[in-house]
Amino acid sequence: INNYGYLTWEWANGLRGYAYPLIFASIYKALQLLAKDDVQLLIWVPRLAQAVLAAFADVKLYSLVQHLENAETAKCVYFCQLCSWFTWYSCTRTLTNTMETLLTIFALSYYPIKGSKMGSSCKYLALIALAIVIRPTAIIPWIPLVFSHFLQEQRKADLIFHNCIPVGLVTVGASLIIDRVFFGEWVLVQLNFLKFNVLQNLGTFYGSHPWHWYFTQGLPVILGTHLPFFIHGCVLAPKRYRIFLMAVIWTVLVYSMLSHKEFRFIYPVLPFCMFFCGYSLKHLKAWKKSAASFLLLSNLLPALYTGLIHQRGSLDVMSHIQQLCNNSYQSQAFVFIMMPCHSTPFYSHVHCPLKMRFLQCPPDLTGNKSYIDEADVFYSNPLGWLNKEFYDDTLLPSHLIFFSVLEQEISSFLALRGYEKTATVFHTHVPQGRVGSHIYVYRKKNEINH
Repeated sequence: INNYGYLTWEWANGLRGYAYPLIFASIYKALQLLAKDDVQLLIWVPRLAQAVLAAFADVKLYSLVQHLENAETAKCVYFCQLCSWFTWYSCTRTLTNTMETLLTIFALSYYPIKGSKMGSSCKYLALIALAIVIRPTAIIPWIPLVFSHFLQEQRKADLIFHNCIPVGLVTVGASLIIDRVFFGEWVLVQLNFLKFNVLQNLGTFYGSHPWHWYFTQGLPVILGTHLPFFIHGCVLAPKRYRIFLMAVIWTVLVYSMLSHKEFRFIYPVLPFCMFFCGYSLKHLKAWKKSAASFLLLSNLLPALYTGLIHQRGSLDVMSHIQQLCNNSYQSQAFVFIMMPCHSTPFYSHVHCPLKMRFLQCPPDLTGNKSYIDEADVFYSNPLGWLNKEFYDDTLLPSHLIFFSVLEQEISSFLALRGYEKTATVFHTHVPQGRVGSHIYVYRKKNEINH
C-alpha cells in the first residue's frame, strides 16, 4: 500500500496466498484514501474487524444450536463458547487459523445435519472452499462431515455436479487469479502448502513434538476447565451429533501425524467441542449454576492474563521504535531486532519507511543437511557474530533491541561501541531459553535523540 514493507520467505516460495491479506490491505488502502492511516488505526482496525467477525460467528453458533435443540441448550453452548479462554486469546488475532475457525462455524450453520431444515449444500460448501483458500488445512475437519453428508444424500450426482464441482472451480479460480495478479505468475498456493507441510514435512524445522502431543497437551490446554464438560457431553449427546465428535477426533489424529505441532492448529475444532460442553452444562440441572460460575471464573483469569499480560513486550516495544518516525533523524535510524525471528510485528506497527532488520530463519529448501539459519548462527556465538557483522563502525545500527537474557553475553560489545540502555519493556513472567522476562532498547550514544 505504501511501497515499503517486508515479505517473508513464504511469499518468495509461493506458500502463502494473497486472498486473506487482501482483506487487511483493503482496510489499509481505505484508511490511506481517507487520510486516516494513523499507526494506531493500522494496528487496531484489523483486530476490530476480526473481533466483529468472531462475534457474528458466536451468534451463528447460538442460532444453530437453538435450531437443532432448543433455546436453553443454545444458551449453554453460547455461554461455554464465550467463557473459553482460548477463544478470547485467539479470536481477535489476524491469524489464518482464526479465519479458518470462524468460517468453519459459519459453514456449520448451513451443514445439513439429520433433523435440520437449515441445511444448504451450496452455502456450506462455498464457506469450506473459502476457508481452504485462506488455509488449506481447513479441509481436515470437514472430511468426515462431507463424507457423512454424501452417504446420506439421495441425489449424490446432483451434490457433486451441481454443488461440489461449481463451488470448487469458482473458489480455486478466484484464488488463482488473485495470486496471479500479486505474484505476477500462476501459483497454486494450496499445492505448495501441501508439499511443504505434508509431503516434505519441512515444518519440523520449526520444532517437533511426540505424536500424542495433541491428546496429552494440545486439546486439554485449549479446552482448559471445559475438558470434564466436553467428556460428559460426548457421553450424553444423541447419536446424530457423533459426527461432530468424529470431526474432532479425526482432526486431532491427522494433525498428530505431522511432527510440527502448535495449539492454534487445532483451534478450528474448538466450536465442535463447545457444542458438547454446552450439552453437558444443560443436563447438570441442580449443579448448573455452580458449574457455570466455575467455568466463568476458571477461564477469566487465564483469558485476561494471556490476553493482556503474557508476552506483551513484543507489542509494547514497537511504540518505542515507532517514535523514531517522528524524529528528524529518521533517515539515519537503523533498528536491529536481535530476537528469535518473528518475535515482533514489523512495518504495520511502525508505519514509516524506517530501516529495520531482524534475524532470519528461513528453512532450507535445497536439501542441504548442514544448513543453519541466521538466528541459530547468531545465538551460537552472539558476541562473535556481532563483531564480525559490524566490523566497521559505519555499519552499526542506531538502535538494538533484544531480550534481557542476551545482555550479559554481549555487554562488552555494547560498552565498546557506545550503546546505552534507553528502555526496559516487560515481556513475560515465564522466561524460557532465548526469550527473556524483559526486552531492552539500546541506543548508540550521540546518534539519535528522541
